[in-house]
Amino acid sequence: MHLEQVKHILPYIAQGLTNDDLSKVAIIDTENGSADLYAHLGNYNVLTMTPPFIPENYIKAIEVCEKAEMEVIIIDSISHECDELLDFYSKLAGNSFTNWAKVTLRQKAFVDKIL
Repeated sequence: MHLEQVKHILPYIAQGLTNDDLSKVAIIDTENGSADLYAHLGNYNVLTMTPPFIPENYIKAIEVCEKAEMEVIIIDSISHECDELLDFYSKLAGNSFTNWAKVTLRQKAFVDKIL
């Protein structure tokens, strides 16, 4: 199954997880309105993110969804976050090995928030 196929079934999975109550579903959209592709399913919540797509902003978006008591959060997509971290890393001066620790801390905080 290709990534694009997986992206298209996620809203249906969310629908099943919430017993068809899409008001409990949030899509964090970094893809210029791609969440609108699923509007035919019903009323779900969309939180549109704009650059910079740093881990801290993803964490804030997840916290907004948690505060709103969303039961399912779909993030479309996290590839921008990886790009931001690689850009951050490329601009760090000093030892390239120890600089990865600075990147890893930010990435770990984001992954921990997802889990």
